[in-house]
Amino acid sequence: MSLSIRELLQNATARLQLRSPSPVVDAQYLLLHVLKKERVWLRLHEDVHVSPAQQEHFEALLLRREHGEPVAYLTGSRGFWTLDLDVDRHTLIPRPETEMLVEFALEKIPAGSDGRVLDLGTGSGAIALAVKKERPQCLVTAVDASRDALSVAARNADRLELSVDFLHSDWFSALAGRRFDLLLANPPYIDSGDAHLGQGDVRFEPLSALVSAAHGLHDISRIAAAAQAHCTLNAWLAFEHGHDQGAAVRHLLEQSGAADIETRRDLSGHERITFGRFVGTQGGSGRAE
Repeated sequence: MSLSIRELLQNATARLQLRSPSPVVDAQYLLLHVLKKERVWLRLHEDVHVSPAQQEHFEALLLRREHGEPVAYLTGSRGFWTLDLDVDRHTLIPRPETEMLVEFALEKIPAGSDGRVLDLGTGSGAIALAVKKERPQCLVTAVDASRDALSVAARNADRLELSVDFLHSDWFSALAGRRFDLLLANPPYIDSGDAHLGQGDVRFEPLSALVSAAHGLHDISRIAAAAQAHCTLNAWLAFEHGHDQGAAVRHLLEQSGAADIETRRDLSGHERITFGRFVGTQGGSGRAE
């Protein structure tokens, strides 16, 4: 039996009520994906009946969502900053908190600057592409240890017509001799014993992009220790990190020789990004302010 859009959404929302923290939005996005429509279209066409094939497709996606698969993986896309990005099981799903790194970058890079920016652990390319979109004259480089993730990032760059230099690299391993004015990192920072790894969307995301040794601080420590050799004079290094890691990240940045170290909180009041400046580093332009 063919159902209207209103009926489909009501039924789907009821089914997802105990399975998702956002059942209404999830149902809408899945149906929009099937219908290839924009969200505003739904409110004007609630009485329209969908085809049997569309209904079957929607039912298949709904069933997978009931089993916990993230909406972003089911639709193959997620919005970040002002961009619509392709995502898949090889990349983390971009989250609103990570936009704080983009905001920080735009504060430190003047409009019209041709500064050099490095995105460490780019995944889908979210941070690098958002910065390039807002500061098109900057030379943006992005690295990741996952070739599969880099393939997704390069696809996003091509579709968005944004020029970013993507490199396969274990943090700085492929960057010998290269220096940058601004370094941004959203590395793995979750401890392997964290209970959140068994909850929600993270159950389906790549563990290599989530989990780090030493209580989640191993990769942050590696980056902080090696960063100065890749910084121009007065370059900034900024991390996204866990809500309880601010003090530890500040300590690691202090040990690495950074100055002007600060932490900012997200909208929930949690410490979310920490940054510092390498004021004594020689070998570059020092464009970041």
